[in-house]
Amino acid sequence: MIRLSGLTLPLDHPAEAMAPAICARLGIPAEDLQHFEIVRRGNDARRKSAILLVYMLDVALRDEAAVLARFAGDHEVRARPDTDYHFVAKAPEGWSGLRPVVIGAGPCGLFAGLLLAQMGFRPIILDRGKVVRERTKDTWGLWRRSVLNPDSNVQFGEGGAGTFSDGKLYCRVKDPRFLGRKVLEEFVKAGAPEDILTEAHPHIGTFRLVTMVENMRRTIEALGGEYRWQTRVDDLALERDGEGRMALRGLHLQDGSFLEADHVVLAIGHSARPTFEMLHARGVYMEAKPFSIGVRIEHPQSWVDEARYGACAKHPILGAAAYSLAHHCDNERTVYSFCMCPGGRVVAATSEEGRVVTNGMSQYSRAEFNANSGLVVGIEPARDYPDGPLAGIALQRHWESQAFLAGGSDYRAPAQTVGDFLAERPSTATGSVIPSYKPGVTMTDLSACLPPFVIEAFREALPFFGKQIRNYDHPDAVMTGVETRTSSPVRITRGRDFQSLNVARLFPAGEGAGYAGGILSAAMDGIKVAEAVGKSILAR
Repeated sequence: MIRLSGLTLPLDHPAEAMAPAICARLGIPAEDLQHFEIVRRGNDARRKSAILLVYMLDVALRDEAAVLARFAGDHEVRARPDTDYHFVAKAPEGWSGLRPVVIGAGPCGLFAGLLLAQMGFRPIILDRGKVVRERTKDTWGLWRRSVLNPDSNVQFGEGGAGTFSDGKLYCRVKDPRFLGRKVLEEFVKAGAPEDILTEAHPHIGTFRLVTMVENMRRTIEALGGEYRWQTRVDDLALERDGEGRMALRGLHLQDGSFLEADHVVLAIGHSARPTFEMLHARGVYMEAKPFSIGVRIEHPQSWVDEARYGACAKHPILGAAAYSLAHHCDNERTVYSFCMCPGGRVVAATSEEGRVVTNGMSQYSRAEFNANSGLVVGIEPARDYPDGPLAGIALQRHWESQAFLAGGSDYRAPAQTVGDFLAERPSTATGSVIPSYKPGVTMTDLSACLPPFVIEAFREALPFFGKQIRNYDHPDAVMTGVETRTSSPVRITRGRDFQSLNVARLFPAGEGAGYAGGILSAAMDGIKVAEAVGKSILAR
């Protein structure tokens, strides 16, 4: 088959228009087209009066070799690549070695566990939190009653932080082996809608993710995997190997028990602060890495739809509109949108008592009244937190604590209208935009809970963004603080074999280790690390 990219058709084109468009693009008669499949569909909304659908297709032709020769050098017409997943390791029949352990049941740990189970290694998966249904109840406890469970919340428990998000399933990671396709196919098997296989910017939403995570757990268990919930790893047992390098021999668990293990996937997520501290104390090599800090900003979704799609707003194919913005400021900081959630809400995402953290989420329908996104400023160790690998965590905690105080010390979040923010005055009331954050907001002055350079950068960037998206800087838009968990503040550095630089058979993975950013990239990293674990086990 031939992979044809960049085929454009009008937004409301009839289905029967596809075949003639393919033939015209390839310069072939209709009888030479045998069949086609849609691989991906996106849209080009640069001209709001004439929005186009953009297709990638797999096409079967009567003489594919002749067409490929004629289009040699054209990157939009090429042979269909092999997108099937191919296992790189398999346990021998009846394998009974020491089982690999995965710490963390978020997207990275989930796919590391799934791959290890599919390869026949019967992994043990540990998580400090609870199964997803119980975890959901605890999360609602914070949102509805201001009661935080530090071990079971938006950050910790089955499914990880991605469960309470928009469920975006796209990223900018180069994927020559089509690992992203493997992730999407496993999600579909677990109950995700099949359109995630073809949409250019697929998403799932929280409610569907809950069921999918449960189904994937059952698959792992059916393949011999084992889950242990409410099991925190408190320490590593290390020894010197034959080459004098530190090597893993087991894990000390919170209940005082010891789990022998010599292959461990460290998929702990970006908020596992006590674990970062334990690893640092144990001498596991890590370094501070850049992340971002800011707020969530909310507008009515209808404003975003109209700004992006004009008269085509609310078209059923287009759905709720998204945006991506960036501005380089005079103070040499960059302000950008992050984790945009169309038709969603702002949620409480703290994992520590006495702190406020915000995040965004939406359901598959993206049908709620407001749109929200992170409005954040990039920061970096050398400039902003130069005092060692854990300094970024200390910075996060400081501003999260300030937000807790500014919100009223009861897990309400501090918020301010854009109009008041730009006028440099505290907010005392909301306007036409009603904040969605639960358990509620306190209208105040955000300058009390963000670094001065962030405030300065926002005041420059907001009017600039208002020129790109009409009403973005509307006086009634609401900013809710603080967003600090954009990514991990540390990198647990690993080598080409995916093992820690100085601890043999410890495999840092996913977002917490600094190697991913979002559900899809974390899941893909889990697959790559699981492959490395499988190869290492078989090599011993």
